[in-house]
Amino acid sequence: MQPPDRSEREEAELIQASRAGDGAAFAELVRPVYSAAFRLAYGLLHDANEAEDAVQEGAFKAWQKIANVREGAPLRPWFLAIVANQCRSMRRTRRWSEVRVETVEENPTPDPDLAASMDLRRGLRRLHHDERLVLVLRYYLDLPFDEIASTLGITEKAARTRVERAVRRLRPIVLLQEALQ
Repeated sequence: MQPPDRSEREEAELIQASRAGDGAAFAELVRPVYSAAFRLAYGLLHDANEAEDAVQEGAFKAWQKIANVREGAPLRPWFLAIVANQCRSMRRTRRWSEVRVETVEENPTPDPDLAASMDLRRGLRRLHHDERLVLVLRYYLDLPFDEIASTLGITEKAARTRVERAVRRLRPIVLLQEALQ
């Protein structure tokens, strides 16, 4: 899906200029995709600072690999895939340095909407990265299945199947967390 403010031709010209080393062209190329990349990273990492770091590192890697963009292929799925891979790398690294501390809640009766949101976030964290990724692409970024497929390098049918399986896997996790409260 192409951003509404830029044609395929303009995007192709910006990609060519970026390949030639034009940093301003690359910045212009990534600008419309940046907020979607941040939402993706935030949905996967659940931390705004880490999400910002992931998008910046993803942009740096994209700049280094701009020659890998296929001719005529849209930039958005390619860039989102790089950011998703960066998030996966960051979660792996974070796991080794993470210290868990139990927090004491000051408010024993939380807002029901906030509690449901927290249950969903905790449930998402318990999913495998690939399951969390398809759910974030579909429900945080509202991407159509064809764009999810393009981002992940799979068929549209496989994208639909992965989303359905991830939802099926998430549902009992969230219900269990609700029952435990």
